[in-house]
Amino acid sequence: MKRIVLHILFAMCVCMSAYAQELNCTVSINSDLIEGSNKQVYTTLQTAIEEYMNQNRWTNMTFAEHEKIECSMMIIVKEAADNLYKCEMTLQSRRPVFGTTYTTPLLNFNDASFNFTYQEFDRIEYQQNQFTTNLTAMLAYYCYLIIGHDMDSYQRLGGTPYFQACEEICNACQSASMDNTEQKGWLAFDSNRNRYALINNLLDDAFSKYRNYYYDYHRLGLDEMSANVTNGRARIAEGIPVLKEAYRARPATYVINTFLDAKAEELVDIFRKGTDKEKTDVYNLLMDIDPTRQNTYDKINQN
Repeated sequence: MKRIVLHILFAMCVCMSAYAQELNCTVSINSDLIEGSNKQVYTTLQTAIEEYMNQNRWTNMTFAEHEKIECSMMIIVKEAADNLYKCEMTLQSRRPVFGTTYTTPLLNFNDASFNFTYQEFDRIEYQQNQFTTNLTAMLAYYCYLIIGHDMDSYQRLGGTPYFQACEEICNACQSASMDNTEQKGWLAFDSNRNRYALINNLLDDAFSKYRNYYYDYHRLGLDEMSANVTNGRARIAEGIPVLKEAYRARPATYVINTFLDAKAEELVDIFRKGTDKEKTDVYNLLMDIDPTRQNTYDKINQN
């Protein structure tokens, strides 16, 4: 696959291009909580966001149509007044598993502070090294976050240039002049579960083992399972202690939470068909680091 080509000269390009873009993102906006508002503005905004995500080029690589990264963004509008929108956003992305029709989730990320100003028909444009609006900054951040996770799943630490782009956006937004409501999510002291915290974890050398496991999970685990289920499942099981190691070092680690948000159900499906030892070992490890999902992990031991 061309995504495995590995000299990535990363380009923060936002111009329209004849080349196939990287993302195939579906956007939905739910404004049911907002009474008596102009509903047309949400349709206009949805279209504008989809065009921004899908029609801009975010790398210098050429993607065939079938290689585009499948992803979705669901935005729930909680408050809207004077062109300021306070929203919650869920971002999901996935990629195909080699030799199967199955697609595996890569990201399942919730942003509870997806806040921005927008006036209907405003142009949504992102310019390199220049802050324009919080909406464009957040969307660019999430484009690079999606691509970074996709690249990490195909090449060891392959997502680093794209995570670095996220970090640059974080830095620009921290120093930008904007409403306090919009600035939520970018600040180090604001929360340990926000955009800043996630990208800080991903670029921290302390979590390089986790990112290497992310590659092993996908390329040596899932992609291997179509040829040899036992070997593929064993490779996934071998790496799970890495999650526990990261959790023990920093119990508030956001990146481990986001991994399990995406992978918990998949891990259950994989190991409920495993050996008794695999079931016991994996169940105990997952319960140590993620006890709030006990009802989910209990299914590993159910026939």
